Amino acid sequence: MAAEEVRVLPAQQRRVIDGSSTRAARPQDPFLPLSRRRTTSAGAPIAGLAARPAARRPAWQREYVRTIVATDAVAALLGALIGWAVRFGGAAPLHDNSLSGLSVAWTMILLPPLWVGVTALFRAYEPRFLAVGSEEYQRVLLAGTTIVALVGTGSWAFQLDVARGFVVVALPVAGILTIAARMGARWYLHTRRAAGRCMQATVVAGHARAVAALARQVRKQTDHGLRVDAACTPDGRSTPELEALGIPVLGTLEEIADVVRRTDADVVATLTCPELDGPVLRRLGWELEDTRADLVVAPALTDVVGPRVVIRPVSGLPLLHVDRPELRGLRHVGKATLDRGAAALSLALLSPLFLLIAVLIRCDSKGPAFFRQRRTGRDGVEFTMYKFRSMVTDAEKLLIDLREDDDGNGLLFKMKRDPRITRVGSALRRYSLDELPQLINVLKGDMSLVGPRPPLPREVAAYGSDLRRRLLVKPGLTGLWQVSGRSDLDLDESTRLDLQYVENWSPAFDAVILAKTARAVLTGRGAY
Repeated sequence: MAAEEVRVLPAQQRRVIDGSSTRAARPQDPFLPLSRRRTTSAGAPIAGLAARPAARRPAWQREYVRTIVATDAVAALLGALIGWAVRFGGAAPLHDNSLSGLSVAWTMILLPPLWVGVTALFRAYEPRFLAVGSEEYQRVLLAGTTIVALVGTGSWAFQLDVARGFVVVALPVAGILTIAARMGARWYLHTRRAAGRCMQATVVAGHARAVAALARQVRKQTDHGLRVDAACTPDGRSTPELEALGIPVLGTLEEIADVVRRTDADVVATLTCPELDGPVLRRLGWELEDTRADLVVAPALTDVVGPRVVIRPVSGLPLLHVDRPELRGLRHVGKATLDRGAAALSLALLSPLFLLIAVLIRCDSKGPAFFRQRRTGRDGVEFTMYKFRSMVTDAEKLLIDLREDDDGNGLLFKMKRDPRITRVGSALRRYSLDELPQLINVLKGDMSLVGPRPPLPREVAAYGSDLRRRLLVKPGLTGLWQVSGRSDLDLDESTRLDLQYVENWSPAFDAVILAKTARAVLTGRGAY
């Protein structure tokens, strides 16, 4: 007789005895949040599964948020005081017992907490929205607009005799002061981050080459506050590239959560790779619930930003919808009109400076004050670009003997101590004053105020298909290359920045670049 077959069930499916009844133990999902995991009949958590509160945010981050809350309240109070002074000229409806006086008094008292409360409702104090990007300011503006609606609706509903002149002044001033205070706090934080402080410890997960590329990019832009402290790779092994960057590999992709706990990381950045698919990332998010680490996922599509990317839910899946780049259309017509108007006004205002620079150039060295050169513009059309002459007149002939000392990026010759540059030319280049005559090209329509760098025809002849996309828009007097290092950029970085601008152009993007250009010009970084 054959031996009776004995079937051994997995532990989670074995029957357990509970008094007189018999029931199957339900499997314990290891990826449930700890606070929701099963407890014993006595109500105590199962051993090893006790719920742990998420770790607190870093001290500097908590202090920054408290500072922002305080400055928002002060901005609202100052707005109310300025509104009272402007509307009533310092006279006192605050001291009388009229309905108008009481309404103004209560508005001044309630505006700061209301301002902070509505701003918090719009999540403008969440760390992920602070100190980077424009979304922080957008949320503040939405909160201010909502408060205007609340005050207007409340005064109508309760028949409050609120002075309209007071509200019209107080609320916009409060909004302006709030934005100004946040800009000041952001500047201070960016200054500290440039010194290596107030950074977020980051663990990057992905293939070693991609981890190294992200680390190099992050180190170039400290404003975002990320500091790559560790990496996780598919095999858990380091590479010479990561070792050269000083980034230790502390685990495999299955050990990300453990590495986060060991390093007390603030951010986990996962890069696109087959091993980190949707289910794995979902489970990783569950595993990070008892930590303070934010999970960020880098998509395979990079350098596409702003309103071009939106989440489109399809059958329950969050798909990224990417709009086509806007290379023609009404907004480009508006950009061209604004460019020409600004160029005409600038030329009129700067004409005395033009005359002074021209005289200094002529006195310093022989030759004309202006330098003319053929450059390639939109759609490959060549044009004559104007600059103040910063080199000796036979600079092109001398170039042959200097080729071996090229500090450029492979296409464009650059030399940090170029003997062809004159004394006046050196000063002009340091502060980009030699570029001012390009306003003439902007006025003529050959160039724009903001765009890719205008290339030489011989550079365009060496372009591949990617680089030729630079020619889809007008070249600019300034651009991302200008505010990101200028001549210090290598070819790959220069190409990436120019293509990023071409793909993601918008009026707001232009405004940000123009604002940053002033800082880049004043510091003179990367100019030679």
